[in-house]
This record gives sequence, structure tokens and C-alpha cells, in this order.
Amino acid sequence: MSIRNCTSCNGPMAEKGSVEFGCPACGATIRRCYRCREQSVEYVCQTCGLRGP
Repeated sequence: MSIRNCTSCNGPMAEKGSVEFGCPACGATIRRCYRCREQSVEYVCQTCGLRGP
């Protein structure tokens, strides 16, 4: 089993409330943990560089 990490903080995606979605620009997978979502921590797509809240 591989551990998936948050795109923003690189922490594990174990807690309830985490989300995984496709980048709006290129479709690459973006993962957000609950804490980063709640605090609106910026993410950067590793493929195309798109920045989001």
C-alpha cells in the first residue's frame, strides 16, 4: 500500500476530509489534506505549475 501525500504540505492523506482532484489546467492529480483545505494553504501543480487556494 502506498501512502498518498498532500500536494501543499506533503503530509499523509489519512484524515477524514481530505480530497483528491484533477488539476483544472492539465488534469494531473492534486491531493489536499483536511488541514490545508481548512486553512486555504496554496497548492502548486507539479506538472503545469498552476497555483490555487
